Amino acid sequence: MTRSNVSGATAKSRSRRSRALGQLVFLGPGLAYLIVLLLIPLALVLSYTLFRRGRFGGVIYEVTGENFTRLLDPLYLDVVLGSLKLATIATVIALLVGYPTAYLIAQLPRKWKTIALVAIVLPFWTNFLIRIYAWIVLLSGPGLVNTALGKLGLGPFEFLYNRGTIVTGLIYSYLPLMVLPLYAAIEKLDPQLREASANLGARPARTFMSVTLPLTLPGVVTGCLFVFVPSFGNFVIPELLGGGRSIMVGNLVRDQFLKARDWPFGSTLALALLAVLIILLLVQAWSARRA
Repeated sequence: MTRSNVSGATAKSRSRRSRALGQLVFLGPGLAYLIVLLLIPLALVLSYTLFRRGRFGGVIYEVTGENFTRLLDPLYLDVVLGSLKLATIATVIALLVGYPTAYLIAQLPRKWKTIALVAIVLPFWTNFLIRIYAWIVLLSGPGLVNTALGKLGLGPFEFLYNRGTIVTGLIYSYLPLMVLPLYAAIEKLDPQLREASANLGARPARTFMSVTLPLTLPGVVTGCLFVFVPSFGNFVIPELLGGGRSIMVGNLVRDQFLKARDWPFGSTLALALLAVLIILLLVQAWSARRA
């Protein structure tokens, strides 16, 4: 091998090392964040599912499958099914409200689109707990709603501490997460496709079902995912607006860690929530590939 070939190979090796070093410098903080705050806690949660709770709390490091069999207990299955029901109802209503809202925003002039989108995102600029307590002020016995109804000779009504109020709180909290991906999907539609459908004699309803809805289906799936996942695992809204009468999976996980001090079973419930999340992400990825 000639000296020039050796020097060229050395230069290429140094270039590869410098590129690898540069990538490590830029990726290092993100990788450290993922490892310390995601992978290590997740590994601990996964490991706790294999052990059992001590008599006075804590973890006894004896391998057992009892935590997974407890998931099939009718008591916990009722909580999971109830959470699925409430989250599904909230997601469907959010879709029925969010799709027309996103569609109308997409038809506005550019100036008004910005204003409408800011109005949609505006609630997120306020603390989550403050917004939930505002609903308590509105719907409580002496609250603003009952006061207004009382002046009309109606009420007072018991609006709080029921499942309907929980669904209302979930919709209010996560409706913007439905509108934004739907707006992004509708905004990208080529108007000429709808014009072509109309020119071919299709009515607006047929155009919507045959053109608009299929092309915006990825946005629908993404919006439903963004609403369903936090609704399914939420524990603040059932606690405050539901008064603790309707327990959801999030409340159950919290109670296992903080009240029952049963970390192994709490970790198993958290793992079940993670499994649901992974399944939903796979569905979303599948729909995106189909689109």
